[in-house]
Amino acid sequence: MNEDNATATSRFGCFALVFGVCFAILYVICDMAALPLFTYHPGTDRIDAGFVRPRPDEGPAMYWYGWIASSALGAGLLGALAAALPQTLRDKIPLALAWVVPVVLLPVLLYSLKFYWRWE
Repeated sequence: MNEDNATATSRFGCFALVFGVCFAILYVICDMAALPLFTYHPGTDRIDAGFVRPRPDEGPAMYWYGWIASSALGAGLLGALAAALPQTLRDKIPLALAWVVPVVLLPVLLYSLKFYWRWE
């Protein structure tokens, strides 16, 4: 493998690692703070920018798609910035973050769904 391919592979690996870690963090933040990029109303097939409450007699509003879009956009930007870092800094990002961060965030995400865990 020549040096250019090794550098490109190293940059993509850094992008993928930072994207995965930041996506998980941003998803939990978007969920907990109600920050979707857009709101989808399946009953009327309408899309609104940002967080919009459901309107009466129009069915539920879906925020999940907006959370995914917000998280992917932010994680893509942070991943691209990390890939642009010098090799010495890219090598200092621990690979363990790829599994540690999602495992740590899972209880937080489950807590955010406490509304659905009622035993009434």
